[in-house]
Amino acid sequence: MTDRMMATYGPRPVTFVRGEGTRLWDDSGREYLDFLCGISVTSLGHSHPAVAAAVCEAARTLVHVSNLFWTIPQQELAVSLDELLGGGGRVFFANSGAEANECAIKLARRAGGRGRHRVVSAYGSFHGRTLATLHATGQPSKHEAFQPLPEGFSHVAWDDPDALDAAVDGSVAAVLLESVQGEGGVNVASPGYLDAARRICDERGALLIVDEVQTGLGRTGRWWGFEHDGVRPDVVTVAKALGNGVPIGACWARAEVAAAFQPGDHGSTFGGQPLAAAAARAVLAEMRRIDAPALAAAAGARLAEAVGGLPGVLGARGRGLLLAAQLDEGLAAAEVAREALAEGLVVNAVTPTALRLAPPLNVSSEDLDEGVGRLSRALARAGGR
Repeated sequence: MTDRMMATYGPRPVTFVRGEGTRLWDDSGREYLDFLCGISVTSLGHSHPAVAAAVCEAARTLVHVSNLFWTIPQQELAVSLDELLGGGGRVFFANSGAEANECAIKLARRAGGRGRHRVVSAYGSFHGRTLATLHATGQPSKHEAFQPLPEGFSHVAWDDPDALDAAVDGSVAAVLLESVQGEGGVNVASPGYLDAARRICDERGALLIVDEVQTGLGRTGRWWGFEHDGVRPDVVTVAKALGNGVPIGACWARAEVAAAFQPGDHGSTFGGQPLAAAAARAVLAEMRRIDAPALAAAAGARLAEAVGGLPGVLGARGRGLLLAAQLDEGLAAAEVAREALAEGLVVNAVTPTALRLAPPLNVSSEDLDEGVGRLSRALARAGGR
Protein backbone atom coordinates (compact mmCIF):
# COMPACT_ATOMS: atom_id res chain seq x y z
CA MET A 1 0.00 0.00 0.00
CA THR A 2 1.38 3.41 -0.95
CA ASP A 3 1.98 5.51 2.17
CA ARG A 4 0.14 8.82 2.16
CA MET A 5 0.85 9.59 5.80
CA MET A 6 3.40 12.15 6.98
CA ALA A 7 6.61 10.47 8.12
CA THR A 8 6.26 11.39 11.80
CA TYR A 9 6.41 7.84 13.21
CA GLY A 10 8.97 6.04 11.08
CA PRO A 11 8.35 2.68 9.38
CA ARG A 12 5.31 0.78 10.59
CA PRO A 13 6.03 -2.95 10.65
CA VAL A 14 2.46 -4.25 11.08
CA THR A 15 -1.06 -3.28 9.99
CA PHE A 16 -3.58 -4.21 12.69
CA VAL A 17 -7.16 -4.82 11.63
CA ARG A 18 -8.93 -6.24 14.69
CA GLY A 19 -8.65 -6.42 18.46
CA GLU A 20 -10.42 -8.22 21.29
CA GLY A 21 -9.38 -8.05 24.92
CA THR A 22 -5.60 -8.39 25.19
CA ARG A 23 -5.25 -9.65 21.60
CA LEU A 24 -4.72 -8.05 18.21
CA TRP A 25 -4.78 -9.47 14.68
CA ASP A 26 -2.93 -8.12 11.67
CA ASP A 27 -4.00 -8.03 8.02
CA SER A 28 -2.55 -11.49 7.42
CA GLY A 29 -4.57 -13.01 10.27
CA ARG A 30 -1.66 -13.35 12.71
CA GLU A 31 -2.49 -12.95 16.42
CA TYR A 32 -0.55 -10.85 18.96
CA LEU A 33 -0.69 -10.15 22.68
CA ASP A 34 -0.94 -6.40 23.27
CA PHE A 35 1.21 -5.41 26.26
CA LEU A 36 1.32 -1.74 25.23
CA CYS A 37 -2.40 -0.87 24.93
CA GLY A 38 -1.81 1.89 22.41
CA ILE A 39 0.48 3.38 25.09
CA SER A 40 -1.73 2.90 28.16
CA VAL A 41 -4.96 3.69 26.29
CA THR A 42 -7.02 0.50 25.93
CA SER A 43 -6.91 -0.22 29.65
CA LEU A 44 -10.07 -2.35 29.46
CA GLY A 45 -8.78 -4.22 26.42
CA HIS A 46 -9.76 -3.92 22.79
CA SER A 47 -13.42 -3.78 21.70
CA HIS A 48 -14.76 -3.92 25.23
CA PRO A 49 -18.48 -4.81 24.98
CA ALA A 50 -19.69 -2.10 27.38
CA VAL A 51 -17.72 0.63 25.62
CA ALA A 52 -18.70 -0.62 22.16
CA ALA A 53 -22.37 -0.64 23.17
CA ALA A 54 -22.09 2.92 24.50
CA VAL A 55 -20.46 4.13 21.28
CA CYS A 56 -23.09 2.41 19.12
CA GLU A 57 -25.94 3.88 21.16
CA ALA A 58 -24.42 7.35 21.02
CA ALA A 59 -23.90 7.07 17.26
CA ARG A 60 -27.60 6.27 16.87
CA THR A 61 -28.71 9.00 19.28
CA LEU A 62 -26.55 12.15 19.19
CA VAL A 63 -22.99 12.35 17.90
CA HIS A 64 -22.28 16.06 18.21
CA VAL A 65 -23.56 19.45 19.24
CA SER A 66 -21.40 22.46 20.07
CA ASN A 67 -20.31 23.27 23.58
CA LEU A 68 -22.76 26.17 23.51
CA PHE A 69 -25.21 23.55 24.81
CA TRP A 70 -25.27 20.83 27.50
CA THR A 71 -25.49 17.13 26.77
CA ILE A 72 -26.34 14.40 29.26
CA PRO A 73 -23.22 12.19 28.71
CA GLN A 74 -20.93 15.20 29.23
CA GLN A 75 -22.64 16.28 32.45
CA GLU A 76 -22.68 12.78 33.91
CA LEU A 77 -19.04 12.19 32.95
CA ALA A 78 -17.98 15.42 34.64
CA VAL A 79 -19.72 14.33 37.85
CA SER A 80 -18.03 10.91 37.75
CA LEU A 81 -14.57 12.36 37.18
CA ASP A 82 -15.02 14.92 39.94
CA GLU A 83 -16.08 12.17 42.35
CA LEU A 84 -13.00 10.09 41.50
CA LEU A 85 -10.82 13.14 42.14
CA GLY A 86 -12.31 13.82 45.56
CA GLY A 87 -15.04 16.30 44.63
CA GLY A 88 -15.24 20.06 44.76
CA GLY A 89 -13.82 20.59 41.27
CA ARG A 90 -14.73 21.60 37.73
CA VAL A 91 -13.86 19.83 34.47
CA PHE A 92 -12.92 20.98 30.97
CA PHE A 93 -13.09 18.33 28.24
CA ALA A 94 -10.59 18.15 25.40
CA ASN A 95 -9.58 15.55 22.81
CA SER A 96 -6.15 14.45 24.06
CA GLY A 97 -3.64 14.63 26.86
CA ALA A 98 -1.69 17.43 25.19
CA GLU A 99 -4.87 19.51 24.96
CA ALA A 100 -5.69 18.77 28.59
CA ASN A 101 -2.23 20.00 29.59
CA GLU A 102 -2.59 23.04 27.34
CA CYS A 103 -5.78 23.86 29.23
CA ALA A 104 -4.00 23.42 32.56
CA ILE A 105 -1.17 25.76 31.52
CA LYS A 106 -3.60 28.42 30.31
CA LEU A 107 -5.64 28.09 33.50
CA ALA A 108 -2.50 28.51 35.63
CA ARG A 109 -1.53 31.66 33.72
CA ARG A 110 -5.06 33.03 34.00
CA ALA A 111 -5.11 32.37 37.73
CA GLY A 112 -1.61 33.78 38.26
CA GLY A 113 -2.14 36.94 36.24
CA ARG A 114 0.42 39.06 34.44
CA GLY A 115 3.91 38.65 35.84
CA ARG A 116 3.09 35.27 37.36
CA HIS A 117 3.07 33.03 34.31
CA ARG A 118 6.05 30.68 34.49
CA VAL A 119 5.60 26.90 34.64
CA VAL A 120 8.28 24.68 36.19
CA SER A 121 8.47 21.02 35.17
CA ALA A 122 11.03 18.23 35.41
CA TYR A 123 13.72 16.98 33.08
CA GLY A 124 12.68 13.67 31.54
CA SER A 125 9.01 14.63 31.60
CA PHE A 126 6.57 14.45 28.72
CA HIS A 127 3.48 16.66 28.56
CA GLY A 128 2.54 16.79 24.87
CA ARG A 129 3.52 18.11 21.45
CA THR A 130 1.66 21.40 21.09
CA LEU A 131 4.16 24.27 21.23
CA ALA A 132 3.39 25.07 24.86
CA THR A 133 3.27 21.47 26.11
CA LEU A 134 6.39 20.67 24.09
CA HIS A 135 8.27 23.37 25.96
CA ALA A 136 6.83 22.10 29.25
CA THR A 137 8.25 18.69 28.29
CA GLY A 138 11.66 18.31 29.90
CA GLN A 139 13.41 16.80 26.90
CA PRO A 140 15.51 19.52 25.21
CA SER A 141 16.34 17.31 22.23
CA LYS A 142 12.68 17.51 21.23
CA HIS A 143 12.72 21.32 21.39
CA GLU A 144 15.45 22.26 18.94
CA ALA A 145 13.61 21.74 15.64
CA PHE A 146 10.79 24.02 16.76
CA GLN A 147 12.59 26.96 18.32
CA PRO A 148 11.69 29.59 19.32
CA LEU A 149 9.17 27.98 21.64
CA PRO A 150 6.74 29.94 23.85
CA GLU A 151 8.54 31.56 26.78
CA GLY A 152 7.72 30.99 30.40
CA PHE A 153 8.90 27.40 30.93
CA SER A 154 11.82 26.06 32.94
CA HIS A 155 12.98 22.62 34.04
CA VAL A 156 14.61 21.15 37.10
CA ALA A 157 16.08 17.76 37.93
CA TRP A 158 13.45 15.04 38.43
CA ASP A 159 12.98 13.71 41.95
CA ASP A 160 15.01 16.55 43.46
CA PRO A 161 12.97 18.60 45.97
CA ASP A 162 15.87 21.01 46.57
CA ALA A 163 16.11 21.87 42.87
CA LEU A 164 12.37 22.45 42.77
CA ASP A 165 12.52 24.59 45.89
CA ALA A 166 15.19 26.79 44.32
CA ALA A 167 13.26 27.23 41.06
CA VAL A 168 9.87 28.32 42.40
CA ASP A 169 9.63 32.05 43.03
CA GLY A 170 6.97 34.72 42.73
CA SER A 171 6.95 34.52 38.91
CA VAL A 172 5.89 30.85 38.90
CA ALA A 173 2.22 30.19 38.26
CA ALA A 174 2.45 26.40 38.52
CA VAL A 175 4.60 23.34 38.99
CA LEU A 176 3.72 20.61 36.46
CA LEU A 177 4.78 17.06 37.32
CA GLU A 178 3.93 13.47 36.46
CA SER A 179 3.33 11.03 39.29
CA VAL A 180 5.46 8.54 37.32
CA GLN A 181 7.43 9.71 34.30
CA GLY A 182 6.04 7.56 31.49
CA GLU A 183 7.82 8.58 28.28
CA GLY A 184 10.90 9.48 30.29
CA GLY A 185 11.47 5.79 31.08
CA VAL A 186 8.84 4.82 33.68
CA ASN A 187 10.64 6.67 36.44
CA VAL A 188 9.00 6.52 39.86
CA ALA A 189 9.72 9.40 42.22
CA SER A 190 11.01 8.75 45.70
CA PRO A 191 8.46 8.80 48.52
CA GLY A 192 7.80 12.36 49.60
CA TYR A 193 8.68 14.06 46.30
CA LEU A 194 5.14 15.09 45.41
CA ASP A 195 4.52 15.98 49.03
CA ALA A 196 7.51 18.33 48.88
CA ALA A 197 6.16 19.82 45.66
CA ARG A 198 2.81 20.39 47.38
CA ARG A 199 4.52 22.15 50.30
CA ILE A 200 6.63 24.35 48.01
CA CYS A 201 3.59 25.36 45.96
CA ASP A 202 1.63 26.19 49.10
CA GLU A 203 4.47 28.31 50.49
CA ARG A 204 4.94 30.28 47.23
CA GLY A 205 1.30 30.52 46.14
CA ALA A 206 1.81 28.42 42.99
CA LEU A 207 -0.53 25.75 41.67
CA LEU A 208 0.42 22.07 41.69
CA ILE A 209 -0.59 20.44 38.40
CA VAL A 210 -0.24 16.66 38.19
CA ASP A 211 -0.20 15.11 34.71
CA GLU A 212 -2.06 11.80 35.04
CA VAL A 213 -2.48 11.31 31.28
CA GLN A 214 -0.58 8.01 31.26
CA THR A 215 -0.83 7.06 34.94
CA GLY A 216 -4.44 7.91 35.74
CA LEU A 217 -7.50 5.70 36.05
CA GLY A 218 -6.05 2.69 37.78
CA ARG A 219 -2.87 2.16 35.79
CA THR A 220 -0.54 2.43 38.82
CA GLY A 221 -2.69 0.36 41.18
CA ARG A 222 -4.55 3.41 42.52
CA TRP A 223 -7.13 5.53 40.73
CA TRP A 224 -4.49 8.26 40.44
CA GLY A 225 -0.73 8.05 40.69
CA PHE A 226 -0.56 10.97 43.12
CA GLU A 227 -2.60 8.95 45.63
CA HIS A 228 0.50 6.87 46.38
CA ASP A 229 1.98 10.03 47.91
CA GLY A 230 -1.17 11.19 49.68
CA VAL A 231 -1.24 14.64 48.07
CA ARG A 232 -4.13 16.60 46.59
CA PRO A 233 -3.23 18.59 43.46
CA ASP A 234 -4.87 21.85 42.41
CA VAL A 235 -5.18 20.69 38.80
CA VAL A 236 -5.16 17.17 37.29
CA THR A 237 -5.00 16.23 33.62
CA VAL A 238 -6.22 12.91 32.24
CA ALA A 239 -6.72 11.30 28.80
CA LYS A 240 -5.47 7.98 27.31
CA ALA A 241 -7.50 5.38 29.26
CA LEU A 242 -10.48 7.70 29.70
CA GLY A 243 -12.06 6.72 26.39
CA ASN A 244 -10.44 3.26 26.03
CA GLY A 245 -9.41 4.31 22.54
CA VAL A 246 -12.04 6.94 21.79
CA PRO A 247 -10.17 10.30 21.79
CA ILE A 248 -11.00 12.33 24.90
CA GLY A 249 -9.04 14.23 27.52
CA ALA A 250 -9.96 16.28 30.56
CA CYS A 251 -8.53 18.95 32.80
CA TRP A 252 -9.91 18.99 36.36
CA ALA A 253 -9.28 21.85 38.78
CA ARG A 254 -10.42 22.79 42.25
CA ALA A 255 -13.48 25.01 41.92
CA GLU A 256 -11.75 28.15 43.19
CA VAL A 257 -8.93 27.63 40.66
CA ALA A 258 -11.31 26.82 37.81
CA ALA A 259 -13.14 30.08 38.54
CA ALA A 260 -10.22 31.95 36.96
CA PHE A 261 -11.56 30.96 33.54
CA GLN A 262 -14.26 33.22 32.13
CA PRO A 263 -16.47 32.55 29.07
CA GLY A 264 -14.32 32.89 25.96
CA ASP A 265 -10.99 32.19 27.70
CA HIS A 266 -10.74 28.64 26.40
CA GLY A 267 -12.70 26.22 24.27
CA SER A 268 -12.79 23.14 22.05
CA THR A 269 -15.08 22.29 19.15
CA PHE A 270 -15.07 18.56 19.82
CA GLY A 271 -14.06 18.42 23.49
CA GLY A 272 -16.49 16.28 25.47
CA GLN A 273 -18.86 15.75 22.56
CA PRO A 274 -21.62 13.17 23.21
CA LEU A 275 -20.05 10.16 21.52
CA ALA A 276 -16.69 10.50 23.28
CA ALA A 277 -18.33 11.37 26.59
CA ALA A 278 -20.65 8.36 26.35
CA ALA A 279 -17.65 6.10 25.76
CA ALA A 280 -15.78 7.58 28.72
CA ARG A 281 -18.86 7.33 30.94
CA ALA A 282 -19.03 3.60 30.15
CA VAL A 283 -15.28 3.23 30.81
CA LEU A 284 -15.51 4.74 34.29
CA ALA A 285 -18.56 2.65 35.15
CA GLU A 286 -16.82 -0.55 34.09
CA MET A 287 -13.58 0.36 35.86
CA ARG A 288 -15.51 0.93 39.06
CA ARG A 289 -17.44 -2.33 38.62
CA ILE A 290 -14.30 -4.45 38.30
CA ASP A 291 -12.19 -2.35 40.73
CA ALA A 292 -9.58 -1.70 38.04
CA PRO A 293 -6.92 -0.29 40.41
CA ALA A 294 -6.94 -3.46 42.52
CA LEU A 295 -6.62 -5.61 39.41
CA ALA A 296 -3.70 -3.50 38.17
CA ALA A 297 -1.92 -3.73 41.53
CA ALA A 298 -2.19 -7.52 41.66
CA ALA A 299 -1.36 -8.13 38.01
CA GLY A 300 1.48 -5.61 38.12
CA ALA A 301 3.13 -7.36 41.04
CA ARG A 302 2.89 -10.69 39.23
CA LEU A 303 4.25 -9.27 35.97
CA ALA A 304 7.10 -7.33 37.60
CA GLU A 305 8.29 -10.44 39.45
CA ALA A 306 8.11 -12.63 36.36
CA VAL A 307 9.79 -10.17 34.00
CA GLY A 308 12.42 -9.19 36.55
CA GLY A 309 13.53 -12.81 36.74
CA LEU A 310 14.05 -13.31 33.00
CA PRO A 311 17.56 -13.82 31.61
CA GLY A 312 18.61 -10.55 30.02
CA VAL A 313 16.58 -8.37 32.42
CA LEU A 314 18.26 -6.55 35.29
CA GLY A 315 14.95 -5.72 36.95
CA ALA A 316 11.50 -4.21 36.52
CA ARG A 317 10.50 -0.78 37.79
CA GLY A 318 7.23 1.13 37.83
CA ARG A 319 3.88 0.91 39.56
CA GLY A 320 0.93 -1.35 38.91
CA LEU A 321 0.74 -2.16 35.22
CA LEU A 322 3.01 0.64 34.05
CA LEU A 323 6.38 -1.11 34.08
CA ALA A 324 9.78 -0.89 32.46
CA ALA A 325 12.07 -3.89 32.06
CA GLN A 326 15.67 -2.70 32.39
CA LEU A 327 17.85 -4.78 30.07
CA ASP A 328 21.30 -6.21 30.53
CA GLU A 329 24.22 -4.31 29.06
CA GLY A 330 24.59 -5.18 25.38
CA LEU A 331 20.85 -5.61 24.78
CA ALA A 332 19.17 -2.82 22.82
CA ALA A 333 15.54 -2.23 23.75
CA ALA A 334 14.53 -1.43 20.17
CA GLU A 335 15.98 -4.74 18.97
CA VAL A 336 14.23 -6.68 21.74
CA ALA A 337 10.95 -4.94 20.89
CA ARG A 338 11.33 -6.02 17.25
CA GLU A 339 12.03 -9.60 18.31
CA ALA A 340 9.03 -9.46 20.65
CA LEU A 341 6.81 -8.38 17.76
CA ALA A 342 8.14 -11.31 15.76
CA GLU A 343 7.09 -13.52 18.71
CA GLY A 344 3.62 -11.97 18.70
CA LEU A 345 4.04 -9.56 21.63
CA VAL A 346 3.51 -5.80 21.37
CA VAL A 347 5.81 -3.74 23.65
CA ASN A 348 8.01 -0.73 22.95
CA ALA A 349 11.42 0.69 23.77
CA VAL A 350 10.73 3.48 26.25
CA THR A 351 14.49 4.18 26.52
CA PRO A 352 17.42 2.69 24.59
CA THR A 353 17.87 0.15 27.40
CA ALA A 354 14.36 -0.41 28.74
CA LEU A 355 11.10 -1.91 27.46
CA ARG A 356 7.71 -0.52 28.48
CA LEU A 357 5.01 -3.01 29.53
CA ALA A 358 1.44 -1.74 29.92
CA PRO A 359 -1.12 -4.52 29.32
CA PRO A 360 -4.83 -4.04 30.00
CA LEU A 361 -5.77 -3.63 33.65
CA ASN A 362 -8.09 -6.64 33.36
CA VAL A 363 -5.45 -8.87 31.73
CA SER A 364 -5.82 -12.53 32.69
CA SER A 365 -3.15 -14.52 34.53
CA GLU A 366 -2.95 -16.82 31.50
CA ASP A 367 -2.25 -13.92 29.15
CA LEU A 368 0.34 -12.52 31.53
CA ASP A 369 2.17 -15.84 31.63
CA GLU A 370 1.97 -16.25 27.87
CA GLY A 371 3.28 -12.72 27.34
CA VAL A 372 6.22 -13.35 29.65
CA GLY A 373 7.00 -16.51 27.69
CA ARG A 374 6.99 -14.61 24.40
CA LEU A 375 9.22 -11.91 25.89
CA SER A 376 11.64 -14.55 27.17
CA ARG A 377 11.99 -15.97 23.66
CA ALA A 378 12.50 -12.47 22.25
CA LEU A 379 15.24 -11.76 24.76
CA ALA A 380 16.97 -15.02 23.87
CA ARG A 381 16.83 -14.23 20.15
CA ALA A 382 18.16 -10.69 20.67
CA GLY A 383 20.92 -11.96 22.97
CA GLY A 384 21.92 -14.63 20.52
CA ARG A 385 22.10 -12.13 17.71
